[in-house]
Amino acid sequence: MLSVRGLQKIYKVPGGEVEAVRDLTFDLAEGELVCLVGPSGSGKTTLLKCISGLMEQTSGTVELNGSKVTGPPKSMAVVFQEYGRSLFPWMTVRANVELPLKNQKVPKAERAALVDAALKSVGLDHVPKSYPWQLSGGMQQRVAIARAVAYRPQVLLMDEPFAAVDAQTRADLEDLIRTIWKQLGVTILFVTHDIDESVYLGERVIVLSSSPTVVQEDLKIDLPEERDQLNTRALPRFMELRSHVYAEIQRAKLGPVTEQITAQRRASLK
Repeated sequence: MLSVRGLQKIYKVPGGEVEAVRDLTFDLAEGELVCLVGPSGSGKTTLLKCISGLMEQTSGTVELNGSKVTGPPKSMAVVFQEYGRSLFPWMTVRANVELPLKNQKVPKAERAALVDAALKSVGLDHVPKSYPWQLSGGMQQRVAIARAVAYRPQVLLMDEPFAAVDAQTRADLEDLIRTIWKQLGVTILFVTHDIDESVYLGERVIVLSSSPTVVQEDLKIDLPEERDQLNTRALPRFMELRSHVYAEIQRAKLGPVTEQITAQRRASLK
């Protein structure tokens, strides 16, 4: 489905170069929900931009269904952290969601049906005539998600989309993503700084090293498929996985100092 092979990104800076991402390799199968975590500055956003075709990598390849990604694919959608900047304040909720479909010249009747379905899927079918500035931050992010899923992309890339909302709204949006993922069968790559969020949402968690970035660990999340905020987070297995991911991120920041601890944690997970 989605394949990243040997991806490297080097930035030109005054007086030299900075290697942000080094030799990243991983795959996403069709219909997977995979979370990406790592220390601050580990190149998560850079990686997402390269995967989406918004930024050219220095070397390596990104392939979607066997075809190289050299620009933004029509079958891929991106939801960014700064949702307020991605919405047009002078356009209604419905018009914002409909815009990409218009740009793709989707017929009017089909467009209307897709927008209706998208708004319903995120619980905003009661505010189609409202404007983004009239909505809360959580509702604005729902508009951004509705716009991303309206034309039924094969792959949805999400770059820390819930970082700017309160804890309760964040929990609601996490459950929304799990629901949309199951309903649409879309493949999701979800970037987050929140360790608990990554374990709660993902079927796998990819842990990145500090920059220059490589894949430090690709961890299977063997939690029940049906999840809820209270019961799932109270499971002993959830805490084991959460502690393991935390230890891996600390190892990425501190180097070999935590290697023995991490090895012990890894052994306890088997």
